[in-house]
Amino acid sequence: MPADRMRDGRGTARMKIRQIVYFLALCEELHFTRAARRCGVAQPSLTNAIRALERELGAALFHRKPRPRLSELGVAIRPELERALAHVERALAHGRLSPSRRRVARPRQLNGDRREPAATRP
Repeated sequence: MPADRMRDGRGTARMKIRQIVYFLALCEELHFTRAARRCGVAQPSLTNAIRALERELGAALFHRKPRPRLSELGVAIRPELERALAHVERALAHGRLSPSRRRVARPRQLNGDRREPAATRP
């Protein structure tokens, strides 16, 4: 992905949750094909996501030859990304349990009219 498409309007990079999941799977598997299978994606998709993350961070996360192993940066950020993913998962769980997620019926107008009040109609 070109660098300009990975940046938001303010010029800051955007790490994606998907990239964190792929990175952590690859950390555990240390094998691109097995990590991709575990994540339910094709191996080239996982590789491209890891490369994009490496471009965003400015350094390699893995040494690829002869077999994948974590680089110094990969070792340093792994615990941070594990914590970040755990926070995201907890936030999603809270959202699923939140009573505000239930659909709330909108109250009808007192006169039974379902249209918007006259003040807001064009």
